[in-house]
Amino acid sequence: MRTNHRLMEAYKNARVESIDQNSKYIFFSDCHRGDGSPSDEFTKNQIIYLYALEYYYKNGFVYVEAGDGDELWEHKRFKDIKIAHHDVFEAFKKFNSENRLIMLYGNHNIYLKDENYVKKNLHEFYDDYKASCDEFLKGIQPCGALLLKNQETGLEFLTVHGHQGDFTNDQLWFFTMLSVKYFWRFMHSFGLKNPASPVKNAYKRHKIEKNYVQWIKRHRTALICGHTHRFKFPRPHELPYFNIGSCIYPSSITGIEISDGMIQSVRWRTRCNDEGILQVTKRVIRGPEPLEKFNIR
Repeated sequence: MRTNHRLMEAYKNARVESIDQNSKYIFFSDCHRGDGSPSDEFTKNQIIYLYALEYYYKNGFVYVEAGDGDELWEHKRFKDIKIAHHDVFEAFKKFNSENRLIMLYGNHNIYLKDENYVKKNLHEFYDDYKASCDEFLKGIQPCGALLLKNQETGLEFLTVHGHQGDFTNDQLWFFTMLSVKYFWRFMHSFGLKNPASPVKNAYKRHKIEKNYVQWIKRHRTALICGHTHRFKFPRPHELPYFNIGSCIYPSSITGIEISDGMIQSVRWRTRCNDEGILQVTKRVIRGPEPLEKFNIR
């Protein structure tokens, strides 16, 4: 509902980044970092994720987290998440110190829309051991949308989390949050999923994707998002709708890379080599394709 209105609102208020052939971006989404308890779906993939982050840091990528990075519906105290995933946030600090960290908020971490919440929890962090406040992600300003734009060709890629227009997770997010906080979070431990989420609801997922494709067709702008946890890379006859996927698949995470004027969908996972040693590997699952191929303006 109201998908066109919500996406246009995001487009008009988006953070704008100029890109060219030398630009490098990696997009991850839907990490749902929790407090390390059995309901924390991110924990099983943390090693894969950290390995991938180190690769992208060393290779000069800008890291874009496209919403739902932290599971703030289930754990409103950011401190608990930060302690449970200390190594992840140390990696974020390295990206942020070089202005290579961009954070978008989704429905599960919509609290990052509040500047006071961000200043209190992300700009500084209270160290219980030292009994003092230390700088954390100083100056970070999470946004609702990111617009990548090539000033020479007019190419535009809009990135949003993907909950915009999803009625139960957008307009009714507060009530859906209460159901997650006080009921569904405990069901995660038994493998049960919230029916309000598009993750296990095929009808809901396809409806969201169909509405987003209609927006692309109407406004002639390529779109990158997450939210549905289903990675998507457009086929030759399709409009440029990309979905990042998620970081909570069983033993793997997916992302979207932009580099050297190309775009591709990738999967990081653990695999055994011939000697039976577990390794983290990256595989291209769709692409690469030239960015300009998706310039439909």
